[in-house]
Amino acid sequence: MTDPADPAESMPAEGGDGTSELLQRWHAGDRQALHELVQRDMPWIRARVRQRLGDALRQHGDTEDFLHEAVIDILNYTPRFLAADRDVFRRLVTRIVENTLRGQSEFYSRLRRDRGRVAPLPHDSVLDLDVQRRTGTTPSQHAVRNEEEAWLRLALDLIEPEDRDVIVMREWNGEAFADIGARLGIPENTARMRFARALGRLTAQVEALRRGIV
Repeated sequence: MTDPADPAESMPAEGGDGTSELLQRWHAGDRQALHELVQRDMPWIRARVRQRLGDALRQHGDTEDFLHEAVIDILNYTPRFLAADRDVFRRLVTRIVENTLRGQSEFYSRLRRDRGRVAPLPHDSVLDLDVQRRTGTTPSQHAVRNEEEAWLRLALDLIEPEDRDVIVMREWNGEAFADIGARLGIPENTARMRFARALGRLTAQVEALRRGIV
């Protein structure tokens, strides 16, 4: 029997597998496209997460419902992206699910849902993870800022939970390093150094995404 978490099984068929088209339909408001994506790739995502994070997953009781809701939540709140194929889509979504399970995303999840504090990105802010297809053209400085923010938000979902939380505490909450240190149980200078390292990892993750590396 083929292992649904086997990377070889996820390789796209020659000529494309419809992933990019389904994502474009979903971004245009087609709920059926979202349903097709989830139904198609949920078995692979479920097997992969169970394989890597079984103990953490079991803490959520009905894992079937939890994982399904987690994937829907990711596609609703993560910046819009286009993936060239099924493999890229699966790996991206699975990695965000794993980070959510491992860190619970306490700070970021709350802020991401508070539309008054984290403004939704414009509808045309769609990140293309396919380097060969990306044109790299932007019509204005405003569009450049929107795109940069979208890359940063997507990268935040992919870095380690402890890095994400210290960035969110500092950048979104505006907390002083002394307060961050007290919250994390570390000295102020350690909190400052942790933030600097986290920013470096966030920058590296943005650059990896721009190169199509997930």
